[in-house]
Amino acid sequence: MKRRPLVAGNWKMNGTIQEARQLVEGILRASRKLAEVEIVLFPPFTALAEVRDRIQGSPLLLGAQNMHWEEKGAYTGEVSGGMLKELGCRYVIIGHSERRALFGETDESVQKKISAVFRTGLSPILCVGETLQQREANQTWKVIERQLEIGLDKAKAADSMNRLVIAYEPVWAIGTGRNATPAQAQEVHALIRSWLDKRFGKTEADSIRIQYGGSVKPDNAAELMSQADVDGALVGGASLDTTSFTAIAEAAALQRKGASCSTD
Repeated sequence: MKRRPLVAGNWKMNGTIQEARQLVEGILRASRKLAEVEIVLFPPFTALAEVRDRIQGSPLLLGAQNMHWEEKGAYTGEVSGGMLKELGCRYVIIGHSERRALFGETDESVQKKISAVFRTGLSPILCVGETLQQREANQTWKVIERQLEIGLDKAKAADSMNRLVIAYEPVWAIGTGRNATPAQAQEVHALIRSWLDKRFGKTEADSIRIQYGGSVKPDNAAELMSQADVDGALVGGASLDTTSFTAIAEAAALQRKGASCSTD
């Protein structure tokens, strides 16, 4: 089964409103030819409204880079799912490795956020992945299995698992210029899908998309997304360049077309 690829552009803490406007215009022009791919943009909070207005009526979707698990309250500096939904967001990135490493997020706080995302009616992109030290100690799957088990502990098939997206992002490959080989990526993605099968059943596991994230660029995107269980990409630095990001989305579209042709 070849799922519709999801290519997400995580802009991180980059882009003024003016810069966001210019970036979106270029992506908009290309996106009209990429119906085979679901494209979601994740600008900083300050540019969400601007990007929403620019992509209205287009195939592009809007997402947020983080959210709090409570609906409202005395949580200075935080944003709730309801606020994001009101702004037009459809997706939220949860548990990105930078949130875990730099801001102290734990598997337990990730679990609370995932539950809140489902309650709000948004779609979570749950990020999992190992550090270089953990990979070299042969702990890759042990780490990821723990992140999945705790992060999705409260999730049920009734939560509309088709809204769930998993992003495998080897921490050692994020922003380093290194990336997992296609074979390494496929190995981990296949293990994740096997875990999803045991946890939620084959039907749900087959429908859940698993993205790869970690120094995805135009020159490695096609080979990565040609793997059976790689269903798109969570793109960081390359998403800030219109040409690079659209090339990655085009690579995903070609893989989708190729898969469709091979099953006809």
